[in-house]
Amino acid sequence: MAGKFDLKKSPSGKYMFNLKAGNGQIILTSELYESKSAAENGITSVQKNAGDDSRYERKESKRGEPYFVLKATNGQVIGKSEMYSGSSGMENGIESVKKNGPSAEVADNT
Repeated sequence: MAGKFDLKKSPSGKYMFNLKAGNGQIILTSELYESKSAAENGITSVQKNAGDDSRYERKESKRGEPYFVLKATNGQVIGKSEMYSGSSGMENGIESVKKNGPSAEVADNT
């Protein structure tokens, strides 16, 4: 099963998306956008940037948990991963975004 973007409206009325792997697990979560078109532009940006390893910033939470953010060419954060228990899990998450992001279909649940 292929990955997909789950585009939805948040309880606050803003728009966001999750990139899900083929197994349905969320691998990347967007920021909140004011408009649906801005969220769709965010999805396009993930599709363009997901395959480029230099767009990923590997980070660590205050509790020492690894996670990553995906950035656009202008340096703006497009999406953020979940917290992982170890760096190998984080690297697997990045590989999953690289694999699923460029070709994932969009499921419009707004």
